[in-house]
Amino acid sequence: MLRDVVGKHVLLLQGPNGPFFMRFAAELRARGGEVTKVNFNSGDDLFYWGPERVRFNAPMTEWPEFLTRLIEERGIEVIFVYGDQRPIHRQAKRVADALGLDFYALEEGYLRPDHVTIEPEGANANSKLPRDPDFYRHAAEALPELPGPRAMGNTFRPHAWLTTFNAVAYTFLGFRYPHYEHHRDINAFKQAFWWTRAGYRKLKYERLERNALDDITGPGAPPFFLVPLQVYVDSQLQHSDYASVAEMIEDVVDQFAAHARPSDRIVLKHHPHDRGYTDYTQLMERLRRRHSLGDRLVYVHDTHLPTLLKHCRGVVTMNSTVGLSALYHGAPVKVLGRAVYDIPELTSQMTLAEFLLDPGEVDEELVEAFFRYLRHESQINGSFYKQVDGFLPCGLDPVVFERGKPEVDDASASPDEAPQESVPKGM
Repeated sequence: MLRDVVGKHVLLLQGPNGPFFMRFAAELRARGGEVTKVNFNSGDDLFYWGPERVRFNAPMTEWPEFLTRLIEERGIEVIFVYGDQRPIHRQAKRVADALGLDFYALEEGYLRPDHVTIEPEGANANSKLPRDPDFYRHAAEALPELPGPRAMGNTFRPHAWLTTFNAVAYTFLGFRYPHYEHHRDINAFKQAFWWTRAGYRKLKYERLERNALDDITGPGAPPFFLVPLQVYVDSQLQHSDYASVAEMIEDVVDQFAAHARPSDRIVLKHHPHDRGYTDYTQLMERLRRRHSLGDRLVYVHDTHLPTLLKHCRGVVTMNSTVGLSALYHGAPVKVLGRAVYDIPELTSQMTLAEFLLDPGEVDEELVEAFFRYLRHESQINGSFYKQVDGFLPCGLDPVVFERGKPEVDDASASPDEAPQESVPKGM
């Protein structure tokens, strides 16, 4: 996967909260490469230090010129970023393209919870994975089956602590970077309030929704469509035509009211990481009254997702990775934005109105072929936030530096046809 990076001069921009990039740099140097790291705020400084660190604390208008000069002066050959939709990284991608550098995007795993994503050029909707379903059917025949990934266990706790430390450093030492603007609000005082509220809401909804799962999936319950909501500041909003998650909710419910069977329900599930930030209760009530939906519109928070996926008629998502979990559980998926897995015959290409009438069936063989190719091409067992015995100190399976691009005869696909929850572990 990163075999071609070994021995080169790598530039690291912003990484996951925590010491991952510091440890990743040590792995690159141990394999004969050179590393330069650019820090943009005091949170970056907290987790990355050393002589190869460079601080950028000028206005963002100067970033492209600064980056170009740094690349030319140091002979940088490869750029790594975490989250290719951050404003800093979008500009870096344009510079990399202009200078002919390799560019790798890191993200949370498409196949969660035990993988991370590493893709050249870009991730998610920016991925260059082929769009032809026959490519994956053909590719799967040539790829060996990989062993099941090791379970990473609970990564939320270390991730939460690292995010807290990052926010504290950013808030109290922000004067070191007077021009920096983060892509989301990480002020430590605001975060403390939001996470306290999230804890209260979790307890509240556990009590209010204790019978929700039986009501939705129990014997005699009406058929339902599931809409897994995304975090209100999800960068994947940029890969859709919606200005906000609330706008998507309104569109989906309006179309459900107009086109779904009168016997069907629609269940909207709040994202667990968004609990302290947003609450769509009032919006749901307005939509319920507007369309006289009554108990046909259900809004839940902590109801068990895999059970919902196993029982629903279909899943409607903007571009959440829950769509992949849905396919694994046999639920048809309609993507409203742009997603790496929105491929003909894998997901529905009908209009939303048509999907709500008849979502169709899932091609299980294509799903298996696509997942197998993903694991070979862009998924690596590991975590950005915790160390695991037998893995590299940065938290990744050592094969990340050994595995190359799958050698697949892609005659069946034209080279021009490129574009939160568990999913299968053994494909």
